[in-house]
Amino acid sequence: MRTRHLTVDNCDNCGNGGGRMIGQLRESSPLRTGPYETLARLGAGGMGEVFLAAPGPHEPGRPYDPDTLVAVKAIRKDLAGDAAFRARFRREISVATSVASPFVARLVAGDADAGQPWLATEYVAGPNLADAVRRHGPLPVASVAALGAGTARALAAVHAAGALHRDLKPANVLLGADGPKLIDFGVARALGATTMTSTGLLVGTPGFMSPEHVAGGRHVVAASDVFCLASVLAYAASGDDPFGDGPVAAVLYRVSRAEARLDGVPEELRELLAACLSRDPGERPGPEEVAAGLEALWG
Repeated sequence: MRTRHLTVDNCDNCGNGGGRMIGQLRESSPLRTGPYETLARLGAGGMGEVFLAAPGPHEPGRPYDPDTLVAVKAIRKDLAGDAAFRARFRREISVATSVASPFVARLVAGDADAGQPWLATEYVAGPNLADAVRRHGPLPVASVAALGAGTARALAAVHAAGALHRDLKPANVLLGADGPKLIDFGVARALGATTMTSTGLLVGTPGFMSPEHVAGGRHVVAASDVFCLASVLAYAASGDDPFGDGPVAAVLYRVSRAEARLDGVPEELRELLAACLSRDPGERPGPEEVAAGLEALWG
């Protein structure tokens, strides 16, 4: 294992934007990505690895300024060789740059033309919602309302920029010191992606999909993100997946039928979440309406 001496003021026990502990760099980990020095490994996903990084060069022994830290996603080398993927990645970076919201992890920089394409977003020192609920249980109604209002405002900003999130789930909502931060929206989606890969593997998290996801990626619309947001908030409020567990096929069937269980959700939230979980996308409220309804509860 390769390691760097990491000293960050006021960041002795930072989260990593993904809720996992900061990990050591591997032998295969890059020492630099673009203009950034990689400091630690934060995790990996379907499109590549994510690293904690800071602008370089850095003076040895000097603490890193937490305000300059970023989370850098380095794209897999096999995808880097796909010209169509690079073109889509380039467009997505452009769209993400235009998203302005205090509830979205800000895109700092990106390079779709590098030998290994990458993008950097602001580093959020806090756990994700999935880990927070697993460790501490359901959130109080006021906390769920505040969390949901901020995330709904984030979705509104993403949609206004001409993008969709497509993968809203508890692990993609970070609990920062200044409120929720939405991550991983519309970036690095393979061209022509559907719910299933060519090898039959599922793309996404079954219990936090929408009926449109199950029907196929081309059916996903802005209202699909609202459906997924309601599932996330039901989880935050009850501690349970709204579409239950069991075989993936059974969960997907319940999602396709919009058969969510909300009996564990506090009554104050139930009516609004049920509206968001309508099977018909046209009957769901928009994110601004959701935010307003939740802010009324929070206030």
